[in-house]
Amino acid sequence: MTEILYGIHPVLEAIQARRRDIIRIHVSSGRRSRRIQVVAARAEARGIPVVEIGVDRLRTLAGTPRHQGVCAHAAPFPYTGFDGLLPAVSADNPVPFWLVLDSIQDPHNLGALLRTALCAGIDVIVLPKDRSASATPAVSKASAGALEYCRLTRVTNLSRALSAMQERGMWIVGLDSRGAEDLFRVDLTGPVALVIGGEERGVRPLVKQHCDHLLAVPQVGPVGSLNASVAGGVAMYEAYRQRNKLVHKPV
Repeated sequence: MTEILYGIHPVLEAIQARRRDIIRIHVSSGRRSRRIQVVAARAEARGIPVVEIGVDRLRTLAGTPRHQGVCAHAAPFPYTGFDGLLPAVSADNPVPFWLVLDSIQDPHNLGALLRTALCAGIDVIVLPKDRSASATPAVSKASAGALEYCRLTRVTNLSRALSAMQERGMWIVGLDSRGAEDLFRVDLTGPVALVIGGEERGVRPLVKQHCDHLLAVPQVGPVGSLNASVAGGVAMYEAYRQRNKLVHKPV
């Protein structure tokens, strides 16, 4: 079983991350751009065949005109089993930093969150199997290839997964526009799982019941709440700032 990755960054990062088997790379026939030359060179260095095809055929393979002249036949994204991750919480990483995404259904939001998660030092991203976007080529494209380096796990029952994480000593911290606590006033330096809710309804009520803290991102103005990926980015970087003891120094 294979899927078609498309776009410069998703294909290049998939080659470099070495987490997927890649059967072949297709590039548009004719003069190659410098970036496509880089993709082709990295593929050939790994022994991956590079085949030129017409742009119409490339568009058909990718299923979109946003292929940027390159796509790849690749194995599906390799998820990590949830149960296998739990023992590492206390053994390998005493202060884990996990991201839990509750019903994020827009591939672009998921891709943006994954890219920020990678940059902010998230160890594991937990997704529910139902009512959630998954690690598709569209998500890899939206993440500009960051997906290829993320450790993702999928669970059938998100509430049960949160309970298992709490049993391992993790604090479950949910983002909620009506949360009773200010994001910037809560200690996020310990073992934390940050829960971001879906685009329409936020964190679901049953999932909220498993949260030790419900935090709000302070804001002003008439708009009701921040986009899920923006709010998640703010929260992840606040945790990053605290965990790395970063202090703002006025210029």
